[in-house]
Amino acid sequence: MGKKDHVCRVLGIVGSPRRGGNTETMVDEVLAGAAEAGAPTEKVILSKLDVGPCRACDACRKTGKCVQQDGLPALLEQMDQSQVWVLGTPVYYWGPTAQFKAFVDRWYSTEHQVTPKSVEFEGKRVILAIPLGGADHDARHTVGMIEDALAYKGVELFATVVASGVERKGAVRERPNVLAAARQAGRDAVEK
Repeated sequence: MGKKDHVCRVLGIVGSPRRGGNTETMVDEVLAGAAEAGAPTEKVILSKLDVGPCRACDACRKTGKCVQQDGLPALLEQMDQSQVWVLGTPVYYWGPTAQFKAFVDRWYSTEHQVTPKSVEFEGKRVILAIPLGGADHDARHTVGMIEDALAYKGVELFATVVASGVERKGAVRERPNVLAAARQAGRDAVEK
């Protein structure tokens, strides 16, 4: 992915509805590290987009197009233009947020979609940013679900940064080791 090869774009996707919270802070740190390595960065807040849950109608299989006319096609275009994705979600009851899960569920249509042009997943790199109020092991289902979805789509999981015990808004700012790991992951994803 090194910057010598081409311009490496990095897209941060924040799956928390709480603005300025731990998830967004962690994603921002990863993006800051990527910017330090010379990458153009962009950030999307899922809760500000209109991305509906998959309807399981299989229209995408029949017609090559998802029937929903919402914010996902524009987000998929941003994803396609980026070589590194920073996926952030807090852990809500051992899983990702509803916004993040709906986003991942809609990846199903990308396997069948021909119009508009679908995102190319293979060859992308992902950094996960996962804060939670509980202990590290409480993130296992969320991290595992995302790992499995990425592996299925042929995406490289480059790094996972978990911040446990940070339930209070802004608590991750008191964890310099986590923020340093997030920033380093952003740099490394661009430079290596």
